[in-house]
Amino acid sequence: MDGLNVSIAFFFLVVGVCQALRWLSKSFLSPGTHGCLAREFAASFQLCMSCLELRMLMEIGPWSGGFGLDVVLTLLFLLSAVHGASSEGASSNPTVSLQEFLLLESSLAVTVAKLLAQAVGAGTGWAVTRLYWSWELTQLHFIQNLIAPECSSSIRASLPHAAFVEGSCSLLFHLVLLKVRQSHPLYRVPALAATVTFLTYTAGPFTGAFFNPALATATTFHCSGSSFWDYIQVYWLGPLAGMLAALLLFQGNIPRLFQKNLLYSQKSKYKVPKAKVTAQVEGDKPQKKRKGEKSNSEPHA
Repeated sequence: MDGLNVSIAFFFLVVGVCQALRWLSKSFLSPGTHGCLAREFAASFQLCMSCLELRMLMEIGPWSGGFGLDVVLTLLFLLSAVHGASSEGASSNPTVSLQEFLLLESSLAVTVAKLLAQAVGAGTGWAVTRLYWSWELTQLHFIQNLIAPECSSSIRASLPHAAFVEGSCSLLFHLVLLKVRQSHPLYRVPALAATVTFLTYTAGPFTGAFFNPALATATTFHCSGSSFWDYIQVYWLGPLAGMLAALLLFQGNIPRLFQKNLLYSQKSKYKVPKAKVTAQVEGDKPQKKRKGEKSNSEPHA
């Protein structure tokens, strides 16, 4: 259990460092630079380091650390909740940034800047975590440091099956995100954390359940067992297809590409009142003579 305590201290340290980075960037950088670059970098850095340490606990902990999957899933839920509460609106996920672009919520330049910041943050988090493992503070880190250079692919299913799994995870995650993104953080953060935990539990044995291209690239693309094109199909194209499917199912269209709703009929919010036939008051307008009816007006002498 000493190894678990060190890992928990590591999680606290990562969150504290990233919070300090966010505070410094907010104080010294312009709002645009802070929103596009610093926030996304800090969120991706925090997510990648936490994910790598958690995956190490998930793979080595049961047979070397003496704790089971329930402990790891509890940590995953708590870390996901902390990440969602502290990220200040940063997605740290390229598919979420692309979704915002397709929803006309961000420009092309802002989206590209976010994607670059996410890639740099995830890569930096991977390098710093490898350095931390090289210190071998616990037996878990010692074992991880030995097996890290010979890691195997996280794809443990056929290629179509793996791509379908990652796409399905992305579909469900984005549907929940679209549903709760305007909600109060008190409801949004636990809902997303529970979704991530559930997807990791169900899809983890097949693909690792990343549904985040930046995180998957930094975590598993360097491992042997699958080609680069295999990784692209599973961890990039799969989540991207899932995001597009979720957007179509939720909105019925993709605003950046076309405005017409393909799935749902648009009904007007306002009811048009039916025209009422007002009875004409006798004497207001001349009445039309009925056929065969004599006029009441007679010529006067």
